[in-house]
Amino acid sequence: MRIDVVTIFPEFFETPLKLSLLGKAIEDGLLTVDVTNLRDFATDRHRTVDDTPYGGGPGMVMKCEPFFDAVESLREKNSLERVVLMSPRGRPLTQALACELAQTSDLVLLCARYEGVDERVSDGLVTDEISVGDYVLSGGELPALTVIEAVSRMIPGVVGDWESVTTDSFYDGLLGPPQYTRPPVFRDMAVPEVLQDGHHAHIAEWRRKEALRRTRKWRPDLIAELSEYDQKLLDEIDRESPGTET
Repeated sequence: MRIDVVTIFPEFFETPLKLSLLGKAIEDGLLTVDVTNLRDFATDRHRTVDDTPYGGGPGMVMKCEPFFDAVESLREKNSLERVVLMSPRGRPLTQALACELAQTSDLVLLCARYEGVDERVSDGLVTDEISVGDYVLSGGELPALTVIEAVSRMIPGVVGDWESVTTDSFYDGLLGPPQYTRPPVFRDMAVPEVLQDGHHAHIAEWRRKEALRRTRKWRPDLIAELSEYDQKLLDEIDRESPGTET
């Protein structure tokens, strides 16, 4: 997969793209990430990519011409079928969206700054807008890195054991179950016996049950349509703690 990022701060991406699974995926050729400096497409000697807003108001607005020129310069390397603006009004980034984006061959991520971008970028260039949450950041660079990280995990081979991906929180709509490692007892807190008995069917059932328990407690909004098996496990949880949702 190929991802192109357009930003006025290309150095923002230098270290993260070299580290951990992301860096290894790029090194192994499973993922290509190129960063384009938007200022290279400014037309004045000061490399200006912003201007005052029409109608007045505080701050500056990013100009449309540099974005159009920067993206069109990628045409020989990128299909430009998915040009994504990181935007607070965009579609929320979810695991399902990360899986969807991972099915594409290439992607362009646009990073805004200041008071945002000229609306003509959205009207005439962008195919998607994505938000990473209902809060304000100084620019789209961190959100773009978040998209790259989430999408890269969905590319086969990036995570060595695919089961690690399928048991992640949100992969199947639920939070992940609790995890433990050695020692078996720490400060009077013991690892559940079921995880130590080696019975794979019992462990799988316990993990699914705890995922349901956690999700209903912390993110009940994620529980929608349940399978007959999941409903059975939730009924067991209710019987264990009558009158409460834990």
